[in-house]
Amino acid sequence: MTSQTVQRPTDGIVLAITFQYYRDLPAAIAFYEDILGLKLAIDQGWSKIYKIDGQAHVGLVDEKRGMQKWAAAKTVQICLRVPDVDAWYAWARSQNVAGLSKMFDSDELGIRAFAMEDPEGYQIEVQTAKPGH
Repeated sequence: MTSQTVQRPTDGIVLAITFQYYRDLPAAIAFYEDILGLKLAIDQGWSKIYKIDGQAHVGLVDEKRGMQKWAAAKTVQICLRVPDVDAWYAWARSQNVAGLSKMFDSDELGIRAFAMEDPEGYQIEVQTAKPGH
């Protein structure tokens, strides 16, 4: 018997998808489409995959059908880096999104940012890099 070394594939990653699980999938869909303006990339029925940018995607899954289940404690945060965080903050305020934080600056991280929550409590941070970062 010959020994064959198996190597990690080097042909790249096609998509990066973070899946989140929802009790009320239609409310999540409305938030990601209407508030964040994301476009549906892949419609799997009970799983909707939205393109954030480039190869980054977020998947919204009906927790009754997905591999995971909805949980009250959310340990995942989506962070969106944008050119104008102040414009996004004004938009979020005008839409009365849940969990909207105050705008904050972090010299340590080199960002200006705020956070908000989607309809089921996942936190979304929106940030702009400060000059030089």
